[in-house]
Amino acid sequence: MLVKDLAEMLEVSTNEIIMKLIAQGVFANVNQVIDYKVSSAVATEMGFEPTEAAPAPTASAAKTEMVSQPVKGAVQTPRSIRPPVVTVMGHVDHGKTSLLDAIRKTKVAAGEAGGITQHIGAYQVETTDGRPVTFLDTPGHEAFTAMRARGARVTDVAVIVVAADDGVMPQTIEAIDHARAAQVPILVALNKIDKENANPDFVKNQLAEHNVIIEEYGGDVVMAPVSAKKGIGIEELLEMVLLVADVQDLSANAEGHAVGTVLEARVDKNAGILANLLVQDGTLKIGDIIVIGTRSGKVRAMFDDTGARIKSAGPSTPVSVLAMSEVPDAGDQFNMVADERAARTLIEQHRQEAASANAVVTLDTLYTQMQQGKVKELNLLLKSDVQGSMDALHQVLSKVGTEQLKVRLIHEAVGNISEADVHLASASGAIIIGFNVKPDGAALRLAQNEHVDIRFYDVIYKLVDDIEAALNGLLEPVYKEVVEGHGEILQTFKSGKTVIGGTRVTDGKLSRSAMVRVMRAGKEVYSGTISSLKRGKDDAREVATGFECGLTLEDFNELQVGDIIETSVKVRV
Repeated sequence: MLVKDLAEMLEVSTNEIIMKLIAQGVFANVNQVIDYKVSSAVATEMGFEPTEAAPAPTASAAKTEMVSQPVKGAVQTPRSIRPPVVTVMGHVDHGKTSLLDAIRKTKVAAGEAGGITQHIGAYQVETTDGRPVTFLDTPGHEAFTAMRARGARVTDVAVIVVAADDGVMPQTIEAIDHARAAQVPILVALNKIDKENANPDFVKNQLAEHNVIIEEYGGDVVMAPVSAKKGIGIEELLEMVLLVADVQDLSANAEGHAVGTVLEARVDKNAGILANLLVQDGTLKIGDIIVIGTRSGKVRAMFDDTGARIKSAGPSTPVSVLAMSEVPDAGDQFNMVADERAARTLIEQHRQEAASANAVVTLDTLYTQMQQGKVKELNLLLKSDVQGSMDALHQVLSKVGTEQLKVRLIHEAVGNISEADVHLASASGAIIIGFNVKPDGAALRLAQNEHVDIRFYDVIYKLVDDIEAALNGLLEPVYKEVVEGHGEILQTFKSGKTVIGGTRVTDGKLSRSAMVRVMRAGKEVYSGTISSLKRGKDDAREVATGFECGLTLEDFNELQVGDIIETSVKVRV
């Protein structure tokens, strides 16, 4: 069958199929035929159980059986459930680190607890019922979004930590916006509930103001009250994480080639370059060849989150590997391949993708990107000088656009444009709008490097006019057909095989550039264009009412006396 037909049957992208083929040493494009042995190996690796179809009586019937229908007897086997990957974010003083430490001390054996973060930057814990959960120990939501800016999707659940005695703070809102921009489910950990001045109801109302509606208030956001300091509610928090994860039906194929993301990398003075990886699908083993960006390497050693040597790592497992000759970037994807030839092919593909990935979203290029199918909404990150201006801008911009193409405000805040804003805009394909504010010098340099479009305004109507203009350019143009005129064929002449129609214009005008219909006895017999239009011996661009002309039509030589010529043009509305 064709590669593209296999992709349709398995309901995945053709690129994913091609990557799997390359990993097996098979190099095929979307229109190339692959045999049953190859296609079944790909299907098996992706969690299916293929069975070869019985031979059909004819070749064409056999092709229909194999290509148009699911493989006879094919059953989608359940992919094994994988542990959820969790990122903890929130305001700087609300207890993120304390909560992570509490989880670590409660759920990781005492002998393994020391130095975990130095080893891997992530770790796994086990819940009471033995189910593992992977936590990413990131510095904060800036790092979370910086990884997203490189195309990484590593987080399944975002835990937003809010202090019960302090409430929602600017960094809390920022963390919520970052999680939403990544389209990651949010779970709120209400920390410090043991404090005397804790006010959970106040925090719940504050969250509701930012459209984070917890289940108690009829929403879909889970809230878990905890005290990191006293170890209260840790078990319940982990259970809630699993609950949120189970709704997503997280699964992976542990038998396939390993695919995952670089969490971070560093140079160890004794060992060399250590890359901390999160395996997201398949199993990574000692001796495997991996490709990261435009570099490849062979896994020589592998360590788990406790620093112990291991031989293999399955889905959602964080590992540290010795393999690369250069330090990779956080957020880069790694792929395991079968051999060096497959590695070279994949590296070349990455180079080509990098060369074609320079297109960025700006107000000036929205229409072009829409035509290429790259953009269907306008993401904005809004920074203002005062809250009053912010409220006015929010109200106006929320009404701009159409049902199909709306402005999406991914983050709103008062203050100058920062590096964190640029990271979020880069990761979300957003444009930054600064109203009566300036960017930090570092933010401006980062925006230039990341090709993020920043626009500055001091008048609201000018901002709205620009956004509406961009959205109108984003819309696909709508046309209506306007009839220009009619003519009647009075006589026909032959010039070789070409039939010339002697025509009188009865109303409107006949234009050389217009679309033409030929009506005969009330029925349309031709639709096309005029190939020539003449008045006497001279070419004419158009002929007005009451005048006569000769015309020929493109690919139509069956004009008859009495035919009605109707011309029309498409007008953009």
